[in-house]
Amino acid sequence: MRATEPAGNRSRLLHQVRYALRHPERVPAHARRAVRDAWLRLRHPDHIAYYRAVMASDAARSTEAAVGHNPSRAQWARIGRMQFDYLVGHGLRPHHRMLEIGCGNLRAGRLFIDHLDTGHYYGIDISPHILLAAQDTLVAEKLQPKLPYLVLADDLTFAFLPDAHFDVVHAHSVFSHSPLHVIEECFAHVGRILAPGGFFDFTFDRTEGEEHQVLHEDFYYRTRTLTDLAAKHGLSARFMDDWELLPHRQSKMRLTVSADRARTVGS
Repeated sequence: MRATEPAGNRSRLLHQVRYALRHPERVPAHARRAVRDAWLRLRHPDHIAYYRAVMASDAARSTEAAVGHNPSRAQWARIGRMQFDYLVGHGLRPHHRMLEIGCGNLRAGRLFIDHLDTGHYYGIDISPHILLAAQDTLVAEKLQPKLPYLVLADDLTFAFLPDAHFDVVHAHSVFSHSPLHVIEECFAHVGRILAPGGFFDFTFDRTEGEEHQVLHEDFYYRTRTLTDLAAKHGLSARFMDDWELLPHRQSKMRLTVSADRARTVGS
């Protein structure tokens, strides 16, 4: 049985009523999210600015929860290890150069940094609060000698990064919080920064029914929507079936530059 199953429409009123009846203890937290969502959307019509404000709000309430320690540090470490083991199993080697989009507080990044050669890890995030937490992780793990790059980003055009530089680009639980125009911005530019034979792995919340969002924080896409969008920008998409066997709620897709498909790292 697959660990990942496509989601139903969680934005429908009937789904929300059923969920509230099954989990009444979670209703107050969702109500707070709904009020915050309405307020932040008024203040920040741009989605990047909006989600940066969401992260700031989460960090102010609970730094641990904001950086993925909810429900536990052990769960945080388990998901980070899952990401790391998967990419190493798919050919990530120490000499490769890696870009992690939405690096967070280095849940998986700390393992990538330790695995890769010095200076070969580049992490970007939209949240300054989370990047400060990432620095704390570097200190706790004694990874300063590996000289990772940790940079605040305002979009996904990668304009400040060099052409054909990264063997692996990775985005875990980023597009699950992104509207389609943000994903398309990434697809339109990621091919430029991929090295020959490089690939871009990302996770997403999958539905094979009606695409929808819950507030402006959680987005659910059909696989075909993302593969077609990738093709529009000269990228070949592969649904990663082996990821579906792992205990994770999101699905994974891999993009390569269409003309470079035969030389993919770890193929």
